[in-house]
Amino acid sequence: MDRLDFSWMWTAMPLRARVPGSGRVSGGRRGRGGTGWRAGTGWRAGVAVAAAGLVLGAAPAPGGPWRAPGPEPATATLAPVLVPLAAVDPGIAQDIRYASAHNFVGVPVDGYREPVCLLTPAAARALHRVQLSLAVRGLRLGVYDCYRPQRAVDHFVRWAQDLGDQRTKAEFYPRVDKSRLFAEGYIAARSGHSRGSTVDLTLLELSTGRPVETGTPFDLFDPRSHTDDPGTAPVARANRRLLRSAMAAQGFVNLPEEWWHFTLRAEPYPASYFDVPVTRTAGRSTVGAWQQSE
Repeated sequence: MDRLDFSWMWTAMPLRARVPGSGRVSGGRRGRGGTGWRAGTGWRAGVAVAAAGLVLGAAPAPGGPWRAPGPEPATATLAPVLVPLAAVDPGIAQDIRYASAHNFVGVPVDGYREPVCLLTPAAARALHRVQLSLAVRGLRLGVYDCYRPQRAVDHFVRWAQDLGDQRTKAEFYPRVDKSRLFAEGYIAARSGHSRGSTVDLTLLELSTGRPVETGTPFDLFDPRSHTDDPGTAPVARANRRLLRSAMAAQGFVNLPEEWWHFTLRAEPYPASYFDVPVTRTAGRSTVGAWQQSE
């Protein structure tokens, strides 16, 4: 994993003291047009994503236990309430890979119109609490992906079906034949990210902004990315466990096959799959809905 200097960001954007499953794809390395870690924009207004967005599934639930989705959902129109993570904690770094060409598809992914992290308010607040708990250890969070529209998942599926496109094999799936990505669970037709309470992330050093050692880069399609892979070196294993423990303490569940992937257990939309594009201005017509729901 490259050791990059992001210390400038922490000077420019200090940590705010207090502000109130899975389609298998999700690293440490930058390059090929990656956006790089960025501080949040610091929006103060919450955002409810526009009602014109498409959702696949049932109406939102008030909470309850985390669970994988059931049978193939029906198509319905529904607006999820999502907020920019930067409005809740601008100190959490963002390197939204699917808005750039630095991802396994090799191009910006459908639906990612801007490199911004959107989450349900409950998930964003929980991440803020994780951030606070890590600061005393000299660490903070850096996110790679948050809410993911269904059209992005569809893009992943089309890419996986194109066996002639092997441009990113060396970096993202060097030991897996592309024809096996569906069978081995690395690509699926649905992703928990489309429900708005799943996040891909890592740990960064507080003083330098550099990613800690985790053994594999983000989105490596390989058993070595399993959180408890027995071949993981001791330092990387300890960092993976620290991340999992810190996230679990605030209600997140790790996907065992991906050390970076976490879903809020009490997610508000456990059976819905949304398709609203990712933009900074999403839902301006209903801005303030988050505060009204507090």
